[in-house]
Amino acid sequence: MRRGSSAPKERFLLGGSAMKEPVAFTSPIGPLITRYLAMKRALGRSAVTMAYTLRYIDRFLASRHAADLTRETFTAWNESMTSLQSNTRLARLHAVYHLCLFRQREHPHSFVPDPTQFPTRDSRPLPYIFSEAEIVRLLATAEALTPHKGSPLHCEVARVGIIILYTTGLRRGELVRLTLGDYDQADRVFHVRRSKFDKSRLVPLSGDATREVDRCLATRSQAGAPCGGDAPLLVHNHGARFRGYTGEAFGSLLRKVIRATDIRTSRGRAPRVHDLRFTFAVHALLRWYRTGVDVQARLPALATYLGHASVVSTQYYLTFLQATAEAASERFHTHSVAWLFPRALQGGRR
Repeated sequence: MRRGSSAPKERFLLGGSAMKEPVAFTSPIGPLITRYLAMKRALGRSAVTMAYTLRYIDRFLASRHAADLTRETFTAWNESMTSLQSNTRLARLHAVYHLCLFRQREHPHSFVPDPTQFPTRDSRPLPYIFSEAEIVRLLATAEALTPHKGSPLHCEVARVGIIILYTTGLRRGELVRLTLGDYDQADRVFHVRRSKFDKSRLVPLSGDATREVDRCLATRSQAGAPCGGDAPLLVHNHGARFRGYTGEAFGSLLRKVIRATDIRTSRGRAPRVHDLRFTFAVHALLRWYRTGVDVQARLPALATYLGHASVVSTQYYLTFLQATAEAASERFHTHSVAWLFPRALQGGRR
C-alpha cells in the first residue's frame, strides 16, 4: 500500500465522523454568517468546524422565527444549552461573540454579548496514565470479545486500535479517518491529513505496531472488506456493508473494553479513551528522563509527533503527574547533589 492517495476533500468533526458544510444558513443572520466564514477562509482558515458551531444559533433563530440576534434571543439560546457541558457551551458562546464583533465593524450599534457573563471553563480532568501491565490486560480483553454478525472484525479493530493509540499517541478522530492509502507499509508510517489546527504529519510506527496493523489488514481482507486506497482503515459492517467507524462508535467499542477490564481511576470511574494519548506522551517523557535525555530539548519533536500547534500544548503533559514528578526529581538529584551537598559527598570533611 502506498501513501500516494490525495487528501480527502471532505472535512470531519473532531469525533471522527464525516462532515459536510451546511448548504445554507436560513435565519435572518444567515448572510452575516456566510460573509464571516468567507472572511475566515480568505485568511487561510478552513472554518468548517466554525460553520457547524454557528449552525446551532442559526437553527435556533430560524425555529423561533426571530427577526435578529438580540440580547433577548441570545439569552434564550444560552439557556437552551444548559444541559451541555460547560466547555462545549462556552465554545459555542464564544463563536457567536466573535461573529457579533465582526458585525459590529459594519453596524457599530449592533448587539454584542458580554463575555464576562459566560460560564467559566471547567478545569481539565487529571488524565489517567495506564501502566504497561494494564495495556496488556486491555489487549487480552479485546481479544476475548465475542464476535457477532454485525461486526465480525470488532475484536481485531479493538486490539489494533488500542495498540495504535498507545504506541503513536494519535487522536481518536485521526485514527478513524485513516484510509488504507494513508498507511505506507514499506516505510511503516501513517499519513495523518488535515487534522486539528489543519495540520498534516507523518507518524512512524514501531516494528511491533506495524506487525499488528498488517495482521489486522490481512484479517480484514479475508473478511471481504474493500481494499481500495480510499477505504477506511478500521471498518465494520453494521447495515450489511462495510463502512468506516465514526469517532463515537469507535470510542464506544474501546470504552466497552476498558470497562470490561475493570480499570478504574482514583475516583472510581473508567478511564477515558483519550487517556491512551496521555499515556503515550507520559511514557515517552519517562523514558527520556530515565535514559538521561534532555527532555526540554526533545519537547519540540514530541509536539510535532502529537500534532500540536506549538510546544506550549505539549508542556501540558509535563503537569505534575506522580510518575513524571518522581522522574524529574531523580534527574534533579543526580545532576545537582554534587554542588548542593558537597560536604555529604566528602564525608563531612572541611
